[in-house]
Amino acid sequence: MKTIKIKDKVFSVSIPDEKIQEAVKNVAERINWDLAGKDPLFLVVLNGAFMFAADLMKSVNIPSEITFIKLSSYQGTSTTGVVKEIFGLNESVEGRTVVIVEDIVDTGFTMQKIINSLKEKKAADIRVATFFLKPNSLQCDIELNYVAMEIPNDFIVGYGLDYDGYGRNLKEIYTLIPEKAH
Repeated sequence: MKTIKIKDKVFSVSIPDEKIQEAVKNVAERINWDLAGKDPLFLVVLNGAFMFAADLMKSVNIPSEITFIKLSSYQGTSTTGVVKEIFGLNESVEGRTVVIVEDIVDTGFTMQKIINSLKEKKAADIRVATFFLKPNSLQCDIELNYVAMEIPNDFIVGYGLDYDGYGRNLKEIYTLIPEKAH
């Protein structure tokens, strides 16, 4: 079992790069099919979704635009429950199909805030593409149109996800090993 240490925590590989890339291509194929002729705006949530978005956009072959917003609700290994908008949307979404590209949906509070903001800005159709969903953590009634993978309620790093800013660059997904296990 391949393990790495990030700061004070030890993580082990749980999802290899090949499975990640296969899941990305599956999501892209569904988006290409569903949104053909819609000219969607992809709204990428930074920092975590940058790797997913980069890989996804390589396989999206329909006319589209991409832009970025940055929000934050995590501190260390747990969510703060408070979503803080850091910088937001400059493009008009009125009358557009918008695809929110997120790294992970756990409680759903961040996604709910983004969806509500897009509704206020009169987006015509709002879709959500998330790489990971933690179904056991979901606390909001939100529609997730494209889910690459469902995972247990473990803390993970890699493929854009971090622990206190570290680990985003890893191409595999690593799961936190509980303190007593190492």
